[in-house]
Amino acid sequence: MTALASAAMAAPASAAEAPVVVPLQGLEPVIPMDAPTVATGVPLPVPGAPTVFHEGRSQALPDIGLPRVPVSTTLPRTVLAAPLPEVIEGSQLGTALFTAPGSPLKTATPAARVGNPVGLPRGDRFGLPDLTTPDAGVLTPAVNGALDPQLGLVQPTA
Repeated sequence: MTALASAAMAAPASAAEAPVVVPLQGLEPVIPMDAPTVATGVPLPVPGAPTVFHEGRSQALPDIGLPRVPVSTTLPRTVLAAPLPEVIEGSQLGTALFTAPGSPLKTATPAARVGNPVGLPRGDRFGLPDLTTPDAGVLTPAVNGALDPQLGLVQPTA
């Protein structure tokens, strides 16, 4: 039991995906060609630890806010193959093939922050801090990844 648990923890969590094959055979009576095939997967996102970053602030107390949460996953490999219909009798055009290899994707959730309304203690005020107006802000979500899809025609094998 312990060996199974350690093997499961050793597997990379970012490579997890749920495979999906879309059943399109029900279209064959309606369309004048063989049904296309679609094979892909559903990425399973893995949340990371929230990140907090204080940018160049010289305050005694940190800002108050809702931190960004990084989420990483791998977009699964996708293959869409559509056999082309026979336009001229006896001719076989082949199969239109769209492929997109798996690629890593990193995102970060939106975040919010409100600056601390209390400044640093001042010596000329007997150690009392300055009151400042809070500095509020919203950090936008971030997405980082790259797709490399390819579209082509596969000739039939004779």
